[in-house]
Amino acid sequence: MRATLTGSLLAVALLSGCSKLSFEDDVPLENYTAEEIYQRGEYELSRGKEPQAARYFSEIERLYPYSEWAKRGLIMQAFAFHRDEDYANSAAAAQRFLDFYPADGDAAYAQYLLALSYYDQIDEIGRDQGLTIKALQALRKVIENYPDSEYASSARLKFDFAFDHLAAKEMEVGRYYLKRGHYAAAINRFRLVVEQYQTTRHTPEALMRLVESYLALGLRDEAQTAGAILGHNFQSTEWYQDSYDLLTGQGLEAKAAGNSWLSSIYRQMVKGEWL
Repeated sequence: MRATLTGSLLAVALLSGCSKLSFEDDVPLENYTAEEIYQRGEYELSRGKEPQAARYFSEIERLYPYSEWAKRGLIMQAFAFHRDEDYANSAAAAQRFLDFYPADGDAAYAQYLLALSYYDQIDEIGRDQGLTIKALQALRKVIENYPDSEYASSARLKFDFAFDHLAAKEMEVGRYYLKRGHYAAAINRFRLVVEQYQTTRHTPEALMRLVESYLALGLRDEAQTAGAILGHNFQSTEWYQDSYDLLTGQGLEAKAAGNSWLSSIYRQMVKGEWL
């Protein structure tokens, strides 16, 4: 899920960094100006040498810590690390930028890079969901703190994907329990999707799996209510047809019944009664 990074700062860097500077191996970096070291970092970046570029940008931070070049080098350091898929160092550099220059014009870009350092590691459902949560938290800051930035729209799309990813993980675990006949444990997972991840694409299946699980336990009212919610909101999906077949196969119908937690969901999603 590697994201394509854009931004005026990067464009300027790559355009201005295409001429090779004369750096002698036996001459300490202390003998060069901050601008010269920065330009060397740009040059290395332009030819795909991200680790070398990051090293030069970090040297500016060390040798000229209070200069304007150090600030520019720090954000480029975060970018170079990210492009090299060194997400830990990218996140660290982006966070330092936010700590030192919270009101800077590139703060939105730094926050976006920080979010991507987590987001680009959550391709697989089996991965540590802590990364997904960190990505959501960091993306939310882009959306809320920099709503007019060029990164806000992309952050919203990625937030939705990461949110969906968490629901997918709950569904995976729920199916695992359901397949092995651990119905109560499965219900807990599917309930979480219905209650906390209603806006994701997994809600219809979660409702159908609830019908399946509740019927297996003989809890007919709950099964019918889950089917009613599914029928009202997702009747065109395959999951509704599956739940309909399960219910009618036992002489039941999709309707609100009883007074379980699903009754509250029914009132909210079907009747619009937000309590």
